Amino acid sequence: MRLSTHLFRGLAPLIFALNAIFFSPPAAADFVVDDIRVEGAQNIEVGTIFNYLPVKVGDVADEDLIDQSIKALFATGFFQDVEIRRQENVLIVIVAERPAIAGVDYSGNKDIDDEAIETALAQVGVTEGRIFREPLLEQLVQAIEERYFAKGRYSAKVDAVVTPVDLNRVAISLTIDEGRVARIREINIVGNEIFSDKELRSEISLGEERWHSFLSQTGRYSKEELLADVEALRSFYLDRGYMNFELLSSDVTISQNKQDIFITFSLREGDQFTVGSIDVEGGGGFSASDLLDLISMPAGQPFSQTDLVASRSAIESKLADHGYAFANVNAITDIDEAAHRVDFVFAVDPGPLVYVRQISISGNQATLDEVIRREMRQLESSVFSAEKLRRSRERIARLGFFEDVNIDLTAVPGSIDQVDLAVVVKERATGNFMFGAGYDDSDGLFVIAEVHRGNLFGTGRELNVAAELSKVDQTFDIEYRNPYHTAAGISRAFFINREKIDTDSVTTADYTSETTGGGVRYGIPMSEYNALSFSAAVEEILLQSTTSTPPEYRSFIDRYPDNLNLNFSTGFSKDTRDSIFFPRRGFFRRIAAEVGIPGSDLEYYKVTARGSWYQQLVGRLTLNVRGDVGYGDGYGDLQELPFFKNYYAGGASSVRGFESRSLGPTSTGADVSPLGGGIRTVANVEMFFPVFGLEEGNDKRLSLFADSGQVFSSSSDFDLGEVRISVGAGFHWFSPVGPISLTMAQPLNDEAGDDVKRVQFTLGSLLR
Repeated sequence: MRLSTHLFRGLAPLIFALNAIFFSPPAAADFVVDDIRVEGAQNIEVGTIFNYLPVKVGDVADEDLIDQSIKALFATGFFQDVEIRRQENVLIVIVAERPAIAGVDYSGNKDIDDEAIETALAQVGVTEGRIFREPLLEQLVQAIEERYFAKGRYSAKVDAVVTPVDLNRVAISLTIDEGRVARIREINIVGNEIFSDKELRSEISLGEERWHSFLSQTGRYSKEELLADVEALRSFYLDRGYMNFELLSSDVTISQNKQDIFITFSLREGDQFTVGSIDVEGGGGFSASDLLDLISMPAGQPFSQTDLVASRSAIESKLADHGYAFANVNAITDIDEAAHRVDFVFAVDPGPLVYVRQISISGNQATLDEVIRREMRQLESSVFSAEKLRRSRERIARLGFFEDVNIDLTAVPGSIDQVDLAVVVKERATGNFMFGAGYDDSDGLFVIAEVHRGNLFGTGRELNVAAELSKVDQTFDIEYRNPYHTAAGISRAFFINREKIDTDSVTTADYTSETTGGGVRYGIPMSEYNALSFSAAVEEILLQSTTSTPPEYRSFIDRYPDNLNLNFSTGFSKDTRDSIFFPRRGFFRRIAAEVGIPGSDLEYYKVTARGSWYQQLVGRLTLNVRGDVGYGDGYGDLQELPFFKNYYAGGASSVRGFESRSLGPTSTGADVSPLGGGIRTVANVEMFFPVFGLEEGNDKRLSLFADSGQVFSSSSDFDLGEVRISVGAGFHWFSPVGPISLTMAQPLNDEAGDDVKRVQFTLGSLLR
């Protein structure tokens, strides 16, 4: 480190001493101070100096008081020298200020961002306007270099230059040479006999430098990773029964040029132990057999520390779900060294049965407390339940009104059996006006305008007015929904809609229709996860054919050009997904039926069953399996399902790799077009995983998938051999302008006449 100092700062003490000897006597003792005058202050306010002085006007100044004053001013750290003199009854304070910092600039940092450097400057106190002292600069250099050391850059150097500027200030310049990241040249494991070096190295994250290290970052050293690897080795042995395993040392040495690192793990494996007998004592009202079922430690198998921790957690969670919030489970071991066996006694201390005293809600500026409280499954003055607490948080989060939901638990002071809950939410905007455009694989470009209020006046009610224009659809919808029409959670929605369809520009057969309707919809919760819904709607449908309408459609339109129908729909669903936006576990199942009731111009029915199952495997790797089966037909005088109610398959929402709605029966006219059908079967398997480099993000993900599906005219045409299969990969992004998906799929059994589309892109979603 190089320091450039000003000549005056070096001579200041000498000047003050000569001034005191030849020009003014020191302050005499025992006089009444009529006035105090400060000389030499440049950057520090005189008032600030007065605040630190223990002597005031009117005080009797003596030798001790003056000595205290000098020490007090020195103690501030603002001054290089302080002198106090007397001129008659005036106390003269002469100071030589330390220079102030005019500014700090730095260069050369790449591996550490500017924010980290600024944080180091602030922590040490080397910032603009602060008093400069050489020891602080040394601390700053050390703090920055330590940050580089933590990243494995042991040859990093920081050169600090201090340059005097005007007004008794200094400018500080930091030149950073980050050096080269020290690479792990060799990792040695000593003392292992049961497991090979290769097996143990596969358990640790640190690795030796390889030829591809410039791409994979293999070989970089990190102290945090070393500590994690020590625990990884310990866990590896403990999970395989080696209870007496010892990691004797983890030595790290660095070469003289600070470029190469050598790591040596020294360990003692010990003997392998198996699980013997297991017993449970205590239990908070649960029998020993009930709690034994929660223990995942098979007798005769090698002991596993992970299984032990999981067993303890399972028992504690079981007790917490039934009111014992502070339950504690200790595993008492009886080790038989000769037989290499260990017996366990799980001592269960349930603690007191805990009750919830009160629940407070904060963070909801627009949302009424009632909207949040009615989603709570954990109630005040009731027995605490960890399961109900988890479910309460899930239900509040699923409202979609909040960016974040936390429920904090605190013990009531002076009580051992009461807790308070604090629900803390962070609201998101739930009302918006949207105007934009998007692209859908099936309907192409579309324009959309929507006024949506998802939390109307903070009541949780919803109002939605939407209009959409695409080459296929022109729709206008209004819906008002009250999710709590009754206190029991029955929802009610009123809706009206107007829709005009023209399929001339898409792959399906041509026709036009105009539909005007409205109705009411109810949702009835049957249990915590089950719900029943039904709706009744009246609609008028006007059908027209075009010059290219196929015969299959034309005959129906000629018979039923103008229809007035009363439709009834019902559905039963079960939803245990942890999120409606990014589910990682749980399932969704729904069976629904739609009927044109007797007396309508069109008497038909449709039955659809859908299911989707999510399972988080490792980290953020999520498996999704889903299926969709539908069947429809006419009844009474109508011996067929109305063609505009047909099922379709193919495209981004069903079987990727095939053109949207292209699978199934086709027309017999001059222009062959997909007709849809009365039976549909679709199945998908998809694996979601994070985008590489963006593992912490929740808005982007990649997937690998396999799709299958087909549409048939009727049950007599059903043939599993006709089911189409495809495989592929996709990128999915919940962007600010709507959900975006880009998929590439390869059909595995396409046949002549199939409309293959390997790359499919969707932006936004149609409001249907």
